[in-house]
Amino acid sequence: MTAKPRVLFACIHNSGRSVAAQVLTRHYAGDAVDVRSAGSDPGDRVNPIVAAVLTERGLPVHDHTPTRLDWDLVEGSDVVITMGCGETCPVFPGRRYEDWDVEDPAGDIETVRRIIDDIDTRVRHLLTTLPG
Repeated sequence: MTAKPRVLFACIHNSGRSVAAQVLTRHYAGDAVDVRSAGSDPGDRVNPIVAAVLTERGLPVHDHTPTRLDWDLVEGSDVVITMGCGETCPVFPGRRYEDWDVEDPAGDIETVRRIIDDIDTRVRHLLTTLPG
């Protein structure tokens, strides 16, 4: 692992789960962690309900553009967290992988709040396991 851990969150569309995880990690870790997110089949924008819930928490995502998951992103990461992208996420030896079984935030605002609470808990735990 590098001096500054590099964490990549990956899901299918990079418009919900991985975006929330990236924003929450950046919020809690600041500059101590290099964090990115990507999707195996990126959408064209952030899920508007996810954006609304994050904005409620003071974490706007208006500047996020969904990014395609590629080999370079995975290879350049120390920790790769997958959330529903299955076998479309490339695997490199020497990387730490975790698969978070997180529901797709395609529901109403209460459902999305619950899902983001789940991601928040997982991010906080992840940060306790990173060096530094």
